[in-house]
Amino acid sequence: MNKDVYRTLVEQIDKYASSVEKKERYEHSVRVAETARELCDMFGVDPDKGYIAGLAHDMCKDLDDKELLELASHDQQPISEVERKKPSLLHGRAAAMKLYRDFGVSDTDIIQAVSRHTLGGASLCPLAKIIYAADKIEPGRPQSTKEYRENLFSKSLNALTLAVLQENMAYVKGRGKVVADVSYRFEDSLKRDIAYDAQIAANLDGVI
Repeated sequence: MNKDVYRTLVEQIDKYASSVEKKERYEHSVRVAETARELCDMFGVDPDKGYIAGLAHDMCKDLDDKELLELASHDQQPISEVERKKPSLLHGRAAAMKLYRDFGVSDTDIIQAVSRHTLGGASLCPLAKIIYAADKIEPGRPQSTKEYRENLFSKSLNALTLAVLQENMAYVKGRGKVVADVSYRFEDSLKRDIAYDAQIAANLDGVI
């Protein structure tokens, strides 16, 4: 990404996010952006894209239900029963549409990463996996000690994301809530990716 374009876009998103988000949420978004940039560096993904997606991911979190439903509907994806019952779950999809419509962001990886950061999804790009994980393990999260993050950072991207997803699913179940079907599809997709990675590694070992 052109550095001048990147700086301008970050300034615009930062100005908007800081004006509409609660102070704690804005600070969380900055930490997610910083964590995403670190993960992108680790896993060979454009860190500028990671920072933009992390900074923007929650910028529609404080919209009312009607606004969330209206914005999210523009991505032409079905709205699940879980999302309809709890429209706040649509804030990522709404933010992705706002990025596209109001900030001119058309990069498909950034759009997917912002859109899917809440519940995940099958066959996500590496950036989307990074934003999903960064949102839940940024240093402001209660469980996210230095040792906790170091343990996760020792894993592959797919294994790291799966560990974070399964921890989040256990948390949701522990509160007596229903885990969205899309999160189960995300889990299955990550397990397939991990199995594929293991097979590729085994084949390479055989060649060497």
